[in-house]
Amino acid sequence: MKNVRAWLAELQTYNRLVGIEEIARRYFAMNAFDGVLTTIGVLVGNYLVGVRDVVIPIRIGVATSIAMGVSGLWGAYLTEVAERDRQMKELEKVCLVDQNCTKIGKASRFAVIIVAVVDGLAPFLAALVVLIPLFLNPIIQDAVLSYFLAIGVAFLSLFGLGMFLGKVSNRSLLGYGFRTLVAGFVAIGINFLLGAR
Repeated sequence: MKNVRAWLAELQTYNRLVGIEEIARRYFAMNAFDGVLTTIGVLVGNYLVGVRDVVIPIRIGVATSIAMGVSGLWGAYLTEVAERDRQMKELEKVCLVDQNCTKIGKASRFAVIIVAVVDGLAPFLAALVVLIPLFLNPIIQDAVLSYFLAIGVAFLSLFGLGMFLGKVSNRSLLGYGFRTLVAGFVAIGINFLLGAR
């Protein structure tokens, strides 16, 4: 128990030093949003071309969510390493001290890992949540209903993300929730316009 407390105290110190929580929160919201909207595109696209075998959008959705997860993890890792290396070099010039073994250096390296993991998991998990009704199609036994339930889950997810952002910004939870819903309607509308051609 003592080791866990010490580890948590060290994490809090790292967070205070390099702002891990704020950056991770931003990456989580942006990439979960991407995961939901991309999956809406997969669902609506498959529905419009008449795919009623839900295994197909499941495979496409899972493959897409894996690609988004890997992209997020790799992209965030490389970006954060580059940014934090630059910051450490600037700090070393000012302090004339190698920051590699300092708390700031350790916190910076830890932040890279946390942010990369959050960036990778957020779109992957968000996409999988939206696909849950398709996974449950053997119980639902109606492909069209599964599609509509998945779109419903996507809208709930978007609204939830909006409320999360409203809480972060200390603004209207409902206002932010409805703003994020608009993105879902726009994505669906564009898909329908393209499908009508």
